Amino acid sequence: MRSTIALKMLMAVSGLIFVGYVVAHMYGNLKAFSGQEAFNDYAHHLRELGEPLLPHEGFLWIARVVLLLSLFVHVYCAIALWRRAGRARTTKYVVKKNKHSSFSSHWMRWGGITLLLFIVWHLLNFTVGRINVNTGETGDAAGDPYTLMVQSFEVPWLTAIYLLAMVALALHLHHGTWSAAQTLGLTNNATSRRNAKAIGTILAVVVAGGFSLVPIFVLAGVID
Repeated sequence: MRSTIALKMLMAVSGLIFVGYVVAHMYGNLKAFSGQEAFNDYAHHLRELGEPLLPHEGFLWIARVVLLLSLFVHVYCAIALWRRAGRARTTKYVVKKNKHSSFSSHWMRWGGITLLLFIVWHLLNFTVGRINVNTGETGDAAGDPYTLMVQSFEVPWLTAIYLLAMVALALHLHHGTWSAAQTLGLTNNATSRRNAKAIGTILAVVVAGGFSLVPIFVLAGVID
């Protein structure tokens, strides 16, 4: 029982780290509406953040390590809890009793797998810079992340995949926020439960919606 609680706590904490990251990442993406120079200046600033206390790109590498560890912890805990839940469902009564939660957990698993695959693709395309489906080039468009981003989102099918991933992100944030609040003991009364659901809804709409604006406007020709 204690180990199950520990797994849920680790999953909640690692999930909250990702919430902070996607909010910050969304804010950075919206810099695209300020133009190429503003967007590239922001990307360049991230590489210099913390200097001279940190080496060049030191902050980014610290963030990457923290995110990678959080991802490992989150996925490991999800798999462990999923297996335990499967072993616990040994009777029809239990299955029927947990029908609603089982559906939520089922979606969270598949949504999580979708997001994991998307993250791999996203890193290859934007961070690692090994794939540019529009030009066939590699790298980060000669140090121009704005151009790389625009070139990628000019591809309709890639934008469609991105938007579908944002739907998965919205649903994951909505249910995950509630689950994290419940695990951390923040849903002890009707008001707190209502607030947790409201925060989950706001996060889902704002974050997924904010991420979706840039590819939509690129594909519409507003951002070029």
